[in-house]
Amino acid sequence: MLDRRSALAGAMAVLMTACTRHEATTIEKTDIDEGTVDALRATEARAGGRLGAYILDPARGSGVGWRENERFAHCSSFKMSLAAMILAGAERGEIDLGEVLRWSAQDLLPHSPVTSGAVDSGLSVKALAHATLVTSDNTAANVLLRRFGGPAQLTRFWRSLGDKVSRLDRYEPELNRIPPGSEFDTTTPAAMAATMARLLLGDRLTPQGRGTLKSWMTEVQTGSDRIRAGFPAGWTSGDKTGTGISEGQQTYVDLAFGGPANVPPLIVACYLETSRDTKGMDPLALGAMAEVGRLSAKGVRMPRREALRTSSRQLL
Repeated sequence: MLDRRSALAGAMAVLMTACTRHEATTIEKTDIDEGTVDALRATEARAGGRLGAYILDPARGSGVGWRENERFAHCSSFKMSLAAMILAGAERGEIDLGEVLRWSAQDLLPHSPVTSGAVDSGLSVKALAHATLVTSDNTAANVLLRRFGGPAQLTRFWRSLGDKVSRLDRYEPELNRIPPGSEFDTTTPAAMAATMARLLLGDRLTPQGRGTLKSWMTEVQTGSDRIRAGFPAGWTSGDKTGTGISEGQQTYVDLAFGGPANVPPLIVACYLETSRDTKGMDPLALGAMAEVGRLSAKGVRMPRREALRTSSRQLL
C-alpha cells in the first residue's frame, strides 16, 4: 500500500501541472480506491497471468493501480514516446520533419506495412513518425531511432520528462525479448501513465503538438479490442499497443487515453504477461485489457448534459 500511495503522490504532482489549462478541473488528492484494486486483482486472476495497470483520472485528481511499480516490457508501446520525441524535437527546431530518410530492402523487418512500399523513395521524418505510431511499422521505428540518437536518446527523453524508470536499450525486434532478471527495454505502469499525462496534457508539447499526438493515437486500430473496447461508446479515445508473442511467453500492452467531451481524458497504462501458447492473439488477455478499460471508466464524473451533446469526436 505504501508503494501505491507513493505512486499516487507522484502522479498528482504531474496532474496538478498538466491540468491547469482545463479551467473546470479541480485537482484533489484522494485515497486509493480499494474496490478498483480488488477488481484489478480479480481481472489478473481470470486472465491467468501477471497484470500491471495504472489509471489516472485528471478530472478527479485520482489514481489507482495494481502492480503499478513492477517492470514490464514495452514491446511496441515505446513507439508512442518515440513519435512524441520527434514532435518535441521539431518544435525546438532540432528536427526537420520534412527530412527524407532512406533504408534498404535488407533493413526491412516483419510488420513494416508502410516502409516496405517506400524503399526506393524513402519517407519524411513526419511520415515515418506517423507510421511508427499508427501502424506500428517496425522498420520506421528503427530508421528514426538510428537517425536520432538510438535507444539511449529515447531514454534521455523520458528522463527529461521526469520519468526515471522507463528505458530503451535495443532496437526492433530484439527489444521484445527480455532476458530473465533484466531491466532492459522495460517500464512500469505508474511511470508510463505519468509520462503519458505529461505528453498529452502537460506543456512538454505545444497545443498543436499535443493535438497531433492525440490525433495519431486515435487513428490506431490495433487497440480496438483492448482498453478502448471497455470505454463507453461516444468517448474520444486513442491508444498505442504493444505485443510480444513467443513460445511460453506472451506480452500484451496498451497505453490509452479516453473520455467524454470537455473533460480531461483518463490516462490508462496496462500490461499483461501470460505463459499460455495460443495461435494468434489470446482472447483471455484481450478481454482482461477491455475489462481494465471498463474499470477505468466506471468512476468518471460525466460533464453536464449540455456538454455531452457537443461533438464527442473533437480532439481533447
